[in-house]
Amino acid sequence: MTTLSSTSITASQTPAIPGGRVALVALWLTQIALSAMFVFVGGLKLTGAPEMVALFDAIGIGQWFRYVTGSIEVVSAVALLVPAWAAFGALLLIPTMIGAVVTHLFIVGGSAVPATVLLIGSLAIAWARRDQLASVLSRRS
Repeated sequence: MTTLSSTSITASQTPAIPGGRVALVALWLTQIALSAMFVFVGGLKLTGAPEMVALFDAIGIGQWFRYVTGSIEVVSAVALLVPAWAAFGALLLIPTMIGAVVTHLFIVGGSAVPATVLLIGSLAIAWARRDQLASVLSRRS
């Protein structure tokens, strides 16, 4: 007869980020870099920088969309710096950056590379913090 021994692992024993300290430092550096970029670009949108006004004129939806996009970027940038909110900040940025990539590819032209890099960074943060999202969802059910 085979006996299986089970050990209980508490949430405090399991690392939230797989890979240890190096992975956690890399994740935080990514979050800080993305946050800085989104505060900068979102701030340009919210302050009405001429190049942003012209970009949103070319998109053709209206300047209200510039304010919405800038607000999402700034709020998400702040969320990236708060551990409990970082995953949600990344989740807000993913559809925003998908929209930016599509807009550059099919509407206004220009390079979609910066938006793609920001999208990949947002996806990486959301993926690395997926356990945080799962724990929130499991508490709600």
